[in-house]
Amino acid sequence: MGLRLFNTLSRSVENFVPRDPRGTKVDLYCCGPTVHNFAHIGNFRTFVFADLLRRYLEFKGYEVRHVMNITDVEDKIIKGVSASGAGLTDYTRRYEAAFLEDFRALGGLLPHHMPRATEHIREIIGLIENLLGQELAYRASDGSVYFSIEKYRAAGHRYGQLLNLNFDAMRVGERVSADEYDKESVADFALWKARVADDGAVSWPSPWGEGRPGWHIECSAMSMKWLGTSFDLHLGGEDLIFPHHEDEIAQSEGAGLQAPGERFVKYWLHAAHLQVDGKKMSKSLGNFYTLRDLLAKRFTGREIRSLLLTAHYRAPFNFTLENLAGARTALGRLDECFAKLREIAGETKAAPNEKVLAEFTAAMDDDLNVSAAWGGIFDWVRELNRSLEAAKVTAAEASAALATWQRIDQVFGVGQKPDAEAPPEISALLEKRQAARKAKDFKLADAIRAQLKTAGWIIEDTPKGPRLKRP
Repeated sequence: MGLRLFNTLSRSVENFVPRDPRGTKVDLYCCGPTVHNFAHIGNFRTFVFADLLRRYLEFKGYEVRHVMNITDVEDKIIKGVSASGAGLTDYTRRYEAAFLEDFRALGGLLPHHMPRATEHIREIIGLIENLLGQELAYRASDGSVYFSIEKYRAAGHRYGQLLNLNFDAMRVGERVSADEYDKESVADFALWKARVADDGAVSWPSPWGEGRPGWHIECSAMSMKWLGTSFDLHLGGEDLIFPHHEDEIAQSEGAGLQAPGERFVKYWLHAAHLQVDGKKMSKSLGNFYTLRDLLAKRFTGREIRSLLLTAHYRAPFNFTLENLAGARTALGRLDECFAKLREIAGETKAAPNEKVLAEFTAAMDDDLNVSAAWGGIFDWVRELNRSLEAAKVTAAEASAALATWQRIDQVFGVGQKPDAEAPPEISALLEKRQAARKAKDFKLADAIRAQLKTAGWIIEDTPKGPRLKRP
């Protein structure tokens, strides 16, 4: 059947067919971080989802061009710059670097291009000039430029493609300068904001005077610069559907840059909200977590990533420290099984198990159904463990299982638990235990095993001899 994805544009699951005539190349754009603070775990649900989709497309054999923007100028950033006394670049690059460090800790593949809004002012101004020329935008008395919803609709365009808007019940025709505004309003939005005193030094020259771009126009200009005026996939959190993504469509298609019959974007995909302990994440409730908060609690990036990948991207997800601990346990079962298989496989090389891969692919083709995919994986691992306990796994079978997991993990990206390196004094205790066993002093050997366990190490006896590992 092939890959099927839920397209917000049609409100339905559709067969994924790339725009590329040969069907081999896919262009993917994901709205990236606004670098005004450390990204929280809810932000990372969207970015891990985008990483999963890219990985799965590559698993399917597509050549993916992945673009994720960096929003480095908008309302919250300017407030942060003013409060900190730092320059715009110094302020935003700090949080950009932190975001990328966190994203790598989660096993994310860096996008092929990460354009910054501040480095695309020329393209933004050019797009605004186009919209003025189309008479879909107008200049206000203060020098700001706004997009006209009324004129856009009058020109035969539909405003409300990603969600149904009741224009009779909503406030129409108001003007907003804020980047984010009341979702009860269908309002003309700022494409270019004239400089005001609170902006400080954050401004650029333009045909309409000094100012800065609005948030919505940034993504339109950057995505079309790097992927063309029409592309395959646009991703983001569901909170961006309106107004941000709806306004992107209006600007981009209103400019008339697409070829006849082409859309700005063919497939729009959105990840659902993440709740923490059943409630909206909030600092006042004490349930607000950045990735760094969780790492400080001694969880690892791969544990956090695996938890974020347990629920379907369109399903609301309840994040708790308890289910994060559960993800650690589940990964531990995988790690233990595959460690045993590596011992048996040795240098033997075998092809992956096509039946297991086919079942995995069938689940993921169903709109990235990770729940079904994980269910199949753990059923398979239980069978492997039964065979391991019965000592019925050959080197070729072990190698085939490892090759299978390697293929699957190209999609899930949880990796392998790094071997903990025992300090010299712990290694010395292991050698002492081995000497005691050779001397048949089992009482001493057992005492050393208990001592090692107290120190946080366990001994695993393998065909190649004992080894130390963390529990």
